[in-house]
Amino acid sequence: MERLLSGGTVSRILSEFKLHQFPPFLWSAVSVRWFGQPAAQTHPHLIAEGEVTPGITRKEFHKRRCRLVESAVEVFKGVKSVKHHLFVFPSATTVYMTNDIPYPFRQNSDFLYFCGFQEPDSVLLIEANSKSSSGEHLAHLFVPRKDAAKELWDGPRSGAEGALMLTGVDGAFNSNELEKFLQLYNKDHKDYILWYNHAKPCHEDFHNRVIGQVMRDQRHKCVENTAPLSHKLRAVKSAAEIQLIQQSVSIASEAFVEVMKFSKPQVNEGHLWAKMDFECRLRGAEFLAYPPVVAGGARANVIHYITNNQVISDGEMVLMDAGCEFHGYASDLTRTWPVTGHFNDAQKKLYNATLRVQDACVHMCTTDYSLDEIYNEMLFLLTAELNQLGIIPPSFSQEQKMQMTRRFCPHHVGHYLGMDVHDTSLVSRQIKLQPNMVVTVEPGLYIPQNDMTVSSEFRGLGIRIEDNVLVTESKPINMSASCPKRVDDIEDLMSKSKR
Repeated sequence: MERLLSGGTVSRILSEFKLHQFPPFLWSAVSVRWFGQPAAQTHPHLIAEGEVTPGITRKEFHKRRCRLVESAVEVFKGVKSVKHHLFVFPSATTVYMTNDIPYPFRQNSDFLYFCGFQEPDSVLLIEANSKSSSGEHLAHLFVPRKDAAKELWDGPRSGAEGALMLTGVDGAFNSNELEKFLQLYNKDHKDYILWYNHAKPCHEDFHNRVIGQVMRDQRHKCVENTAPLSHKLRAVKSAAEIQLIQQSVSIASEAFVEVMKFSKPQVNEGHLWAKMDFECRLRGAEFLAYPPVVAGGARANVIHYITNNQVISDGEMVLMDAGCEFHGYASDLTRTWPVTGHFNDAQKKLYNATLRVQDACVHMCTTDYSLDEIYNEMLFLLTAELNQLGIIPPSFSQEQKMQMTRRFCPHHVGHYLGMDVHDTSLVSRQIKLQPNMVVTVEPGLYIPQNDMTVSSEFRGLGIRIEDNVLVTESKPINMSASCPKRVDDIEDLMSKSKR
């Protein structure tokens, strides 16, 4: 840290700007108007002392930044001409539905992962040098300034002092000082690596007005994308993250139970959506993690059906793919059940075939396999089940059978899960699973209503079963095991709800 503080940009910025510092002994005296997000002083029911966001401490955020720096330094190890690294992580910005009516704000995941600050129009800068092998760095936040007029309408802002208090970064500034900071850094440094997700800029104004100018300057060695490094770090969860994901999954599992009990013939798909949303929020989730699929009958064959406005008829099943977001961590479950509470013979046959494959795939979520390898096994097992049901003709070659299976199940077996529903998308599904990864396992079978090659009893049926699974050093842990998925358990649950 001393190497970073001595001379250079920091000393010049200390003289050019007011670097916001706030003595810890004064924290308890700060007005709640300092904070634009829950804090221990204002929301003790959510945030404990030392936490930035619920369950995640300042110490953990610091460790994340150290690991990021270590990873970046390792990439350029031995390249003597590289002297420094500068990481730029913009926040998300407010998106408007119409005129001055905003959509609910959701923070950019990478920005949130490295500092925990929840306000829009902010930037995290991390300074390090090529000798930071143990992750030494300086972290600075640039945040919207305090503005009484705007706060009257939109609620309190933390401001620079509040951001420093909340996050424990090394320095905090008003966001309008970002351009000057970068100009000074550029003047004081050459042969540095600029780390920035230029492939998918999340804040257009910062990108065009400020960061793009730095990218065009020739003093840096090159511009490297932060996303591959951050996704690799985010893919393996800490104990605190696993606990938050488990809470998110448990909330969604309990909500699914209530939605099943609420189901009945002639129910509107939108009412099941509303019931899921209500039950998740009632248990502490901020919102649903994505627009849910609530597909009755043959509409279940549309993989991402989200219209959710039809009536589900007597005798039909409903496929619901839904999850919630709990303090920044998502769940992602799918269940399929008959709205009457009882599976007919064809539904039960196809459902149990899917369930057997799903169970087998859950058990494969170990460090011996990759998601791609589990996917290949899923196809093999589904082929055998479809062959047994007579949906795939036994006379076909194995290659023809597998081709038909891909038609009846056109999606992968699963994906990584975490802060985003489809988390860490740059992490290959070809790598072996690692302990403390969380993945989804979601085989499905979708029989088109107009496929005359299939027996009429199965036509129009769509089934998917999805659980969230924690990879460990030994056996996988099904985090959503409490959500009923056995035929007997679903029928028993729904029969009791009708009494």
